[in-house]
Amino acid sequence: MSERIYRDPVHNIIRLRTDNHEGELMMRLIDTPEFQRLRRIKQLGLGLYTYQGAEHSRFTHSLGAFHLMSRVLDRFSEKYTIDQDDRAAARAAALLHDVGHGSFSHVMEKVLGFHHEKWTVEVVLSETTEIGRLLRSYSAELPSKVAAIIEGTFQPAALAQLVSSQLDVDRMDYLLRDSLMTGAKYGIYDLEWIINALAIDEENDRIYIAARGLYAVEEYLQARYYMFRQVYFHRTLRSAEAVLKSTLRRALYLLESGAPVWHARDTAFEKVLRKQSLTVTEHLEVDDSDVLFHVKQWQRSDDQILSDLSRRFTNRRLFKAIDLDMPEAERPGFLEAARDCVATAGYDPEYYFIEDRASDVPYYNYYTAEGAEPKSRIYVEDGYARTRIREITEVSEVVRGLQRGYELHRVCFPAEVKTEVYKLYHDLIPSDRQAVGSR
Repeated sequence: MSERIYRDPVHNIIRLRTDNHEGELMMRLIDTPEFQRLRRIKQLGLGLYTYQGAEHSRFTHSLGAFHLMSRVLDRFSEKYTIDQDDRAAARAAALLHDVGHGSFSHVMEKVLGFHHEKWTVEVVLSETTEIGRLLRSYSAELPSKVAAIIEGTFQPAALAQLVSSQLDVDRMDYLLRDSLMTGAKYGIYDLEWIINALAIDEENDRIYIAARGLYAVEEYLQARYYMFRQVYFHRTLRSAEAVLKSTLRRALYLLESGAPVWHARDTAFEKVLRKQSLTVTEHLEVDDSDVLFHVKQWQRSDDQILSDLSRRFTNRRLFKAIDLDMPEAERPGFLEAARDCVATAGYDPEYYFIEDRASDVPYYNYYTAEGAEPKSRIYVEDGYARTRIREITEVSEVVRGLQRGYELHRVCFPAEVKTEVYKLYHDLIPSDRQAVGSR
């Protein structure tokens, strides 16, 4: 048997058979420059500023998601009839779902206002990318099928839900991977039992979990909840993102104002800084190393704000943070006073006083049934003696408890004014409600 083996810290061995056309296609997709670029995109963005082991890349995560998709499809093939071309499209979509990511995962998206899925679809459909040409060489319809799965418009919808839903191979992999690489144990859940319990509701064209898998999915959703609280919303990680975003925003502002800002000329990153539209080829030229290289150069900038922010980021001199544990009506007064405190100390609040909200993390979210589209809900079999399939909050008290959600509202500011801002907080907020960040 012809095969390729990947050793993986989460799944141990990822085995890719290459003795058939579909397997050969997957191998060649992995070897494309566009997919290899994902080795240079951190999966957790700036997570390594908090968790030193979080050096893993989008490449390793994408291989993991692909591996899980292959396992689920193998499981489904024992019971359901899946078209061979649809199977190839689903595996390719799981493999390629992140190829459009920008530098440091979601950081650049927030600064520049783009969505990685849009770029992913362009990569897949493009006639200029090696990925697009490979997909088209397999079948003329394959690029559009892969794009439809990534966009969530594919039929049968059950296959698309395996790539993008509240219970998909993307989330299944990144929870376990992020938990392992950060050392935070909150993301561990019973993956094997979920795969064992996954099924297709053919009448309604959706995936669901058999009754025996209910507790495993409860554990999975609790893992997501605690990974948000302890990892994705960690104040130090978010502070590092705030410093980098401020650095990039300052560089963009200076260039837009006509001020000199060093940059590598005639590169895709120059077009990023000048807010010019990129072709798909140019977008794929940019990765984490471009950002790091420019930030290192900006430490010597004549602009004091840009040079200071660049040094802070490069040397991990991050902002401090306070969670606003106070009624909504009290927050404007504190925010105004704290902003004035930062300005009085000689720091421009535009770049040195950053509000951080949970809504700023659009790609990681808790499971909520309210207002969600049916394809975004998790369905489970209600009991062993009947085949009624219901949305999970109708069945699980544990998941209903998670619906209350979690509000994040904090401010980040230079450590040099920590004493003054903390004093404001203590003076304004009763001691029984104080939750000052200490990192």
